[in-house]
Amino acid sequence: MSNELTLKYGCNPHQKPAKIFMKDGSQLPIQVLNGRPGYINFLDAFNSWQLVSELKKATDLPAAASFKHVSPAGAAVAVELSETLKKIYFVDDMELSPLAGAYAMARGTDRMSSYGDWIALSDICDKQTAELIAREVSDGIIAPGYSDEALEILKSKRKGSYNIVTMDPKYKPSPVEQKDVFGITFEQGRNEVDLNSDMLNNIVTQNKNIPDFAKRDLLISLITLKYTQSNSVCYAKGGQVIGVGAGQQSRIHCTRLAGNKADNWFLRQHPKVLSLTFKEGIRRPDRENAIDVYISEEYMDVLEEGTWQNLFDVKPEPLTREEKREWLNALTGVSLGSDAFFPFGDNIERAHKSGVQYIAQPGGSIRDDNVIETCNKYDIAMAFTGYRLFHH
Repeated sequence: MSNELTLKYGCNPHQKPAKIFMKDGSQLPIQVLNGRPGYINFLDAFNSWQLVSELKKATDLPAAASFKHVSPAGAAVAVELSETLKKIYFVDDMELSPLAGAYAMARGTDRMSSYGDWIALSDICDKQTAELIAREVSDGIIAPGYSDEALEILKSKRKGSYNIVTMDPKYKPSPVEQKDVFGITFEQGRNEVDLNSDMLNNIVTQNKNIPDFAKRDLLISLITLKYTQSNSVCYAKGGQVIGVGAGQQSRIHCTRLAGNKADNWFLRQHPKVLSLTFKEGIRRPDRENAIDVYISEEYMDVLEEGTWQNLFDVKPEPLTREEKREWLNALTGVSLGSDAFFPFGDNIERAHKSGVQYIAQPGGSIRDDNVIETCNKYDIAMAFTGYRLFHH
């Protein structure tokens, strides 16, 4: 390890010079084992590492995250995958360790957005996780360590240039952080709020029941939001994020964006999607895009004559709007977190359409009564955490 690391360039190729370094002269807590990670790679790496570390602490389960442009496309903890989930994540032909399963779920949240992702693992990367990563398009990975077999597999990725970084799990940053903008230095205390189940005790709705599985999913949602560009909301179910709405100026737009992603996650489990027969040899990105378009309102873009023959062995029947709505009506047990208060009940109306039954948000809006009333309308249990989680 050394005190600084020179980078090829900053956010863009014309932004030179670029480096990461320790202001106090201490050693960097990372080591590059392979490749040459860039400026944005390290922003993804350090944010995603914090996310998976906190998920592991909160749940006592191995955790994984898939990051793009300094926000998570997905995150998950190690729980057993159903056969349907294995199929839609394209891992039904593999034996998965708990850590590999967590990454399959994290990437499976939004496979389109995870294309070319940065991966973070809470635990030492094992052979099965490396074998899964080897099949996917990814920029790099950060983990506390790698087994010899895993390191050998990962080093062969991207013609030997795959970015592999180790992180010292004992590293503790300064409690005060600084950032320069336009030559002016900003300083603040780090956001070290401990997100745990005690924060979910202030339940303000008529329904006071938040079962343990929902508490786990709410914590996954809140911890994910802590490292997501604001404004942001996050839907979670079954130990994983299923939809993130990040970086929107309007909270309802966050809720809609994340809800649409959650809907797409569930629509990919529809029998019509599971029965799609792709042509042999089709590239993984083309398959992902075809599924994404097929479940959208632009489905004819992949079903029109002259196009479907390039993708499918048999022309699929359209997944109609009525069929989609009927399928989505079966989506239940979803947890929703928000990095700041919901200003109006319209957010709850939209969340309800995507199966949300449990919510955690800071509270503090002058319209809290309207938000609570809308939750009561749908028998949703909502906790006020008292903590805003803006991240910029």
